[in-house]
Amino acid sequence: MDNQIVDLYLSNPKVKRDWEDFLTSLKITNFSANEVDQIDYTIGIYSGDDLVATGSVAGNVLKYIGVCNKGVTTGSRFNAIVSELVNRQFANHIYHLFVFTKLNYSDSFQHIGFSELAHSDEAAFLETGSPDVNDFLTDIPRVDDQSDKQVAGIVMNANPFTRGHRYLVEQAASQNDLVYVFVVNTDASLFTTEERFQLVKDGTVDLDNVIVVNGGDYMVSYATFPAYFLASPDQAVTYQTTLDARIFRNVIAPALNITTRYVGSEPLSRTTSIYNDVLTRELPPAVEVKVIDRDQTLTSDHQVITATQVRQFIKKGETSSLTAFVPETTAQFIQNHLTTLQKRIQEGMNIDGN
Repeated sequence: MDNQIVDLYLSNPKVKRDWEDFLTSLKITNFSANEVDQIDYTIGIYSGDDLVATGSVAGNVLKYIGVCNKGVTTGSRFNAIVSELVNRQFANHIYHLFVFTKLNYSDSFQHIGFSELAHSDEAAFLETGSPDVNDFLTDIPRVDDQSDKQVAGIVMNANPFTRGHRYLVEQAASQNDLVYVFVVNTDASLFTTEERFQLVKDGTVDLDNVIVVNGGDYMVSYATFPAYFLASPDQAVTYQTTLDARIFRNVIAPALNITTRYVGSEPLSRTTSIYNDVLTRELPPAVEVKVIDRDQTLTSDHQVITATQVRQFIKKGETSSLTAFVPETTAQFIQNHLTTLQKRIQEGMNIDGN
């Protein structure tokens, strides 16, 4: 069975231990449940009793790609592993694939048809298949003479859309001809992507110069970035946000003539504060970053409005408290779907964080 591709069943303790030992030898060391539990399947190549190459798939993301760097067959084993994963995904009707990988692997992926979207000193983000980033950009609505307009962008999770989010959009809309609001596309939140997208649309429907866009696979949330080859949580956040910022700066913004990115000030969340710092470092001068201070006059007791607090109201059933924190459209949705939302929380949906 030497150099043949086989399935690795990580539910087998010995197989998983051998797999982890091999990847650890390649300095891939993060095997947290958050990373490993997402894996759909894993394949490998053995030389004798030794694992010499492996790769896994989680959704449409290739991860834990590792090849023994000794011997002349490294390239062929790499090609065999990645080709097998791609072919299996195509057979499963998944035609658009991503890989987040160490920077030194980027050229190897590009040689077999992947396109690099962005890279940092540590990592690279690549894609292959369709629809790709050009298709994503083509589908985004434009306005007449957009190249002559002052265009801004906002990226938000909006879990759910609050009066704080609304204030940020209002500020951008008052200062620009056109504002794109990109809603992060991930169902790792209490509110689904479809629900959050609709809440943002409904909550900004009166702002004629605002276009709400599903962020697709290119406005990447913390939840969807694999970080299995990074040493620490802070390093992971910085890596994730650096790639995110560079995709926005180099790919998204030029195609839509976006010259300003708006973010809200972040006094409470360490992760979002790091994100804002990275954006401020990475986007200028191509894209100006405007940090809008939160308006604490939105509530009668001058609280900082957070989506986290709104989710706590939902958990406790305190719908009467919503009015000060969310627009009427969001409050109505929550009241109409309170039982469903509370059930998601009871079933283990994490409502902490941003």
